[in-house]
Amino acid sequence: MKKILFLLTAFAASVFAAEGEPTLRALNVASESLAGYSVLAAGIGLGLAALGGAIGMGNTAAATIAGTARNPGLGGKLMTTMFIALAMIEAQVIYALVIALIALYANPFLG
Repeated sequence: MKKILFLLTAFAASVFAAEGEPTLRALNVASESLAGYSVLAAGIGLGLAALGGAIGMGNTAAATIAGTARNPGLGGKLMTTMFIALAMIEAQVIYALVIALIALYANPFLG
């Protein structure tokens, strides 16, 4: 955690490291830094979303298999419920992808 905070502080220091003229050059450096942070945030956010989705899908499949092993007669109903749950989990990952694409290509803070 300390390393991450140190890196974020070091990256933020580059924004304020512009020389004397705070007009166009500082805005350009800030814009480039914001674009870099957007790429970093999109990558980390999408990675975490994919990780969470994979864990959720694994737990869903494991619970369905365990339920089918306990009561084979309910296998069809459990399978249907599992597919609905998998679709909802995948929808959350797709939402994260959409937000990451917005941060990369349509970032409102870049101007």
